[in-house]
Amino acid sequence: MIRTRFAPSPTGFLHVGGARTALFSWAFARRHGGSFILRIEDTDLARSTPEAVQAILDGMHWLGLSYDEGPFYQTQRMDRYRQVIQEMLAAGTAYLCYTSAEELAELRDTQRAHGLKPRYDGRWRPDPGKDLPTPPTDVLPVVRFRNPTTGVVAWDDLVKGRIEIANSELDDLVIARADGTPTYNFCVVVDDWDMAITHVIRGDDHVNNTPRQINILQALGAQVPSYAHLSMILGSDAQKLSKRHGAVSVMQYDHAGYLPQAVVNYLARLGWSHGDDEIFSAQQFCQWFDLDHITPSAAQFNPEKLDWLNAHYLKQADNGYLAEKVAERLAARALALGDAAPLTTIVGVYKERVVTLNQLTDAVAIFHGALQPPADLVNKYLTEAARPALREFTRRLADVAWEAAAIGALIKDCVARSGIRMPQLAMPLRVLLTGQEQTPSVDVLLTLFARQTALQRLAIIASGEGSS
Repeated sequence: MIRTRFAPSPTGFLHVGGARTALFSWAFARRHGGSFILRIEDTDLARSTPEAVQAILDGMHWLGLSYDEGPFYQTQRMDRYRQVIQEMLAAGTAYLCYTSAEELAELRDTQRAHGLKPRYDGRWRPDPGKDLPTPPTDVLPVVRFRNPTTGVVAWDDLVKGRIEIANSELDDLVIARADGTPTYNFCVVVDDWDMAITHVIRGDDHVNNTPRQINILQALGAQVPSYAHLSMILGSDAQKLSKRHGAVSVMQYDHAGYLPQAVVNYLARLGWSHGDDEIFSAQQFCQWFDLDHITPSAAQFNPEKLDWLNAHYLKQADNGYLAEKVAERLAARALALGDAAPLTTIVGVYKERVVTLNQLTDAVAIFHGALQPPADLVNKYLTEAARPALREFTRRLADVAWEAAAIGALIKDCVARSGIRMPQLAMPLRVLLTGQEQTPSVDVLLTLFARQTALQRLAIIASGEGSS
């Protein structure tokens, strides 16, 4: 059975690159009826935080990436790692190294001075016929993996193709520090072995770790999983993705008003494709997803494309669902709802005109609370030529049926009776009602207000304010 894992380090938020890795691992398991495991690699005690763990969990929940097992925490598996290390020492696939930090620094300096690659020279490696020095009593040893010295370590990467590394290029990796703490590359190997991971889908920054991990797995007699290394994501300027490009916490997209459906759809297209299909659900993605159509070249983050997708999903969303999301955002602003049209009605009118939930919330907020229209817009559109028609319209608005057809008929009649053009009446109405120049049609717009609220906002006409 297919078993994949997402194994983030909780040293920061869940960002776009990590979220895409999780998404691809999740989708591959779902496509094949397998299991998706969440593992928290928290052995970096100095940098790992509970807040970062929670940010990872929150981000995955928001994206809808449910896991079948876990979360497992490496800090809770230390006894298992130490057990395997003792077994490797007994089997001769690992050994104690008493080289001090000062000796290692001196060795590296000498190697660099001779133009050589800095690496451990194997002085404590117990090779056949080799006499080892007496272990010093003042140095706590590390444990090193006894890496093969001949041949190559190779794998057929499911994204990058065949990769081969000569074992002579690899030195003997430290798998346990002097204080007994196991190291990252070793913990990963034991975890993948114990959890029977069949496919490791991760970023290509881990390619250099893979040959060491394969050699350790083989030394343990464990099954080596298949590897798929995803290329990095670049910003729109082809540079490494940074915060200004969108490399922020996944939850920041929630705060910014993006729908999780849009973000998942967008992440799915970062380096993977299914023909020319651009818009698809998470369910459809799982049915289509394969590793064959992941591009080995870097993907490029395009904020405009994400905006386009989010606007699409907003248009397609159920009005009740959007009303709930908007109500949460209005409550966060401590904005009390007045007696305007129901939220479902307002979002149904405005969802075609916005890109994010925050913009939709801004639009809904206009119908509640006080409004002070910008003086420059009032002075621009509330002309002396328009005032008579505006006064007549406001007077008759108090008694008209509160529906778009009746209000539209009233607007047309006032325009005809006054001899002005339609925009001369419609534009000051927009500005006085919303403080904006761009709105839905005025007859529909007015029905979204309570009649008394609309009359109060139009009272500026009768007061004579706003003249140049």
